[in-house]
Amino acid sequence: MTRPTDTAETAAAFPRRSLLWAAGTYLLAALSLGWPALAGRFLVRPHSDQYIAGYAFREFAAASLRDGQGFPLWNPYLFGGMPYVAAMHGDIFYPTFLLRLVLPTDVAMTWGFIIHVFLAGLFTYLFLRALGLGFFGALVGGLAYMMSGNVAGLVSPGHDGKLFVSALLPLALLFVLRGVRDGRSWAWGALAGTVGLGVLSPHPQLLQYLLLVAGAFGAFLAFADSGEGALPRPVAARRLGMSAAAVILGFAMGAIQYLPVREYVAWSPRAQGKPWELATSYSMPPEELVNFWVPQFSGILDQYWGDNGIHLHSEYLGVAVILLAALAFTRGRLPVSRKVLWFFTGVTVLATLWALGGYTPFYRLVYAIVPGTKFFRAPSTMLYVISFGVAIIAALGAERAAQRDANRRYLVAAAAVVLGIGVIGAMGGLTNLGVAVSQPGQTDLVLANDAAVRAGALRSTLFGLLATACLFLLATGRLGREAGGYLLAGIVAVDLWSVERLYWQFSPPASQLFAADSTIAYVKGQPQPGRVMQLATSRSVGRDPFLTGDALMVHGVRTVLGYHGNELGRFQQLGGHPEWRQLGNPNFWHLLNIRFVLTDAERLEVPGLTRVVGPVRNAYGTTVYLYEMADENPVAWVAPAIVKAPDQDVLGTVLDPRFDVRRAALFDTASAVTGVQLSALPEALPTRVRATRFEPGAIDLELDQPAVAGSALIVSENYYPGWTATVDGKPAVIGRAQMTLIGVELPAGARTVALRFSSRPYETGRAITLAALLLALAWIGAGAAWEKRRRG
Repeated sequence: MTRPTDTAETAAAFPRRSLLWAAGTYLLAALSLGWPALAGRFLVRPHSDQYIAGYAFREFAAASLRDGQGFPLWNPYLFGGMPYVAAMHGDIFYPTFLLRLVLPTDVAMTWGFIIHVFLAGLFTYLFLRALGLGFFGALVGGLAYMMSGNVAGLVSPGHDGKLFVSALLPLALLFVLRGVRDGRSWAWGALAGTVGLGVLSPHPQLLQYLLLVAGAFGAFLAFADSGEGALPRPVAARRLGMSAAAVILGFAMGAIQYLPVREYVAWSPRAQGKPWELATSYSMPPEELVNFWVPQFSGILDQYWGDNGIHLHSEYLGVAVILLAALAFTRGRLPVSRKVLWFFTGVTVLATLWALGGYTPFYRLVYAIVPGTKFFRAPSTMLYVISFGVAIIAALGAERAAQRDANRRYLVAAAAVVLGIGVIGAMGGLTNLGVAVSQPGQTDLVLANDAAVRAGALRSTLFGLLATACLFLLATGRLGREAGGYLLAGIVAVDLWSVERLYWQFSPPASQLFAADSTIAYVKGQPQPGRVMQLATSRSVGRDPFLTGDALMVHGVRTVLGYHGNELGRFQQLGGHPEWRQLGNPNFWHLLNIRFVLTDAERLEVPGLTRVVGPVRNAYGTTVYLYEMADENPVAWVAPAIVKAPDQDVLGTVLDPRFDVRRAALFDTASAVTGVQLSALPEALPTRVRATRFEPGAIDLELDQPAVAGSALIVSENYYPGWTATVDGKPAVIGRAQMTLIGVELPAGARTVALRFSSRPYETGRAITLAALLLALAWIGAGAAWEKRRRG
């Protein structure tokens, strides 16, 4: 594997301060997509996860940190309450949280996306330069990766965690290269830090892919002759051992996140993993490989007609990028060993098979033997590895082009392919292909997309011909190497920009998007807590976050459901997930403290509901109405008797409309409470319970009369390990009651109850994370000092 030199032959190809030139280029490329952020616009669209939920998650934590209360540990606003860290709410501990300390949350989120697109390009450049490529090859490789559909396009669905890991992939490979090939001691600490960031992203699925690629690359460097001779076996084994140690240390750096998550697995809906059908959902249909060249083929955004039903990202690799990648395979000299080319070719091919998921038998093998795969879905998320592999190969082709090493036979063939695909697309051939492979009922959507496909084929043809012409001018000497290199980089960038700009859609600031209205003011003005059931009855509501998402969380309003996906598994069982069959059950309403219904329906023919606010136009533009329940459905109540029973019996009982949930507290059999055998249910108690404090992770309650012996307090908040109770200032027995709620055993005469939530795994994880971070920094410092001493 050759390293770049400073000889007279190559010096002309490198501008002075080449790293600054590259960084400036990547910054301009990122801002060409994200420039509305300079005017304070928010990088979300209605279909973005950040719009429907992500902003609420992050603002909740940011407000807590700004108020000096630290990271919140309990989220009371969604699905009956859930642990904030353990259930995962985005980049809680990833360094982007620091941006939210100094900037408004929406501004910080927007710039988090832009910064990581920039870093994806810069880290790829640094990796390619270390690999042995010259300036222009590395410059093109960075542009090809950062502006590819599955990196730059990730802003559309709001998948920031995916983008973070995508940006970290080339950085991880850079440190593997420095450690395994070059024997740089400091690289292991840096690799540990990179893995730690990946754990904190937190996107375990893409982190799995990063580690697989990094591990394969490390083995390749250790045992293959990559151009400088194979490493001696003992050296290779020692350096791979250091790599493994760095990965372990990196995981330790993520302990603050994954230790709470590990505890939560048994409580989550994903405890048993995913069956094959769910694990292979959102596989990439084979026909969508056409999108690599003509991104309009299966429809961009709302024009999508494919099998997955929704398609918010882009697979576009860039015509110019593909042509450069193809050039790398032609006969000629590469700046690195040809084995490097074949390694990344293998990575790309395997990643493509992986992304196809259930459409090929290959994924059966992956599902069976790759640890963790059964807990994930959407194999198509492997697309970022495809983008990276193609970008690396394209960089090798660009290096060939900069050396005027593109033969005419290849150029003629490339022009013929470009023109051929262009003619086929412009004449409707790609639309006919779409009709042939589409599912019944999709034909009209395919035909409606015809004009876009024809225009897209012509657009791809234009950039393909421009790239071919640039290669021809370079090869024949009609264009200088420096001018040709910059022109080639410009063609690659503009080609990708012309497509990916469609995915960068901005909105007004969050203060406008999530502005309060009189329905919210009414709920917040009530003296006692009550949950809101969101009810969208019309398709015109679309992605209204107040009716279908978590916008009410922004204002501290508790909702029955929401948008998350990793809520407590027993809450899902109680609600009848996935159809939420129990939403109309009066017992469910009582158990969940449901007092209000927010809806777009002018009339709700439901007994006991009274319209109290509306019509009101909310910030999304929907006309909404707020209804209040005549029944109080209190936040807590006292049950006169305690019974212990298995979950299946408790679930059936509490959902039976004939059962009055106030007459008995049904605890799980593992609870430490003292249960009794009942021959008949006692009557409900007249005791009323008032909340004197109701905050995330802190609830204070007061009974209006002393508790009777053998009674229990039921609180309409999900139970989870970490909740503790004191009764009249003394520790009390707490457990899980009514299937999923908090239950507290009350001694006779009890009047006040205080509930607090803490997390031992979080506290342990925080200590481990800090220790691992210090160890990684020490490893970097000691390694750098050793390298300096060795060179001296």
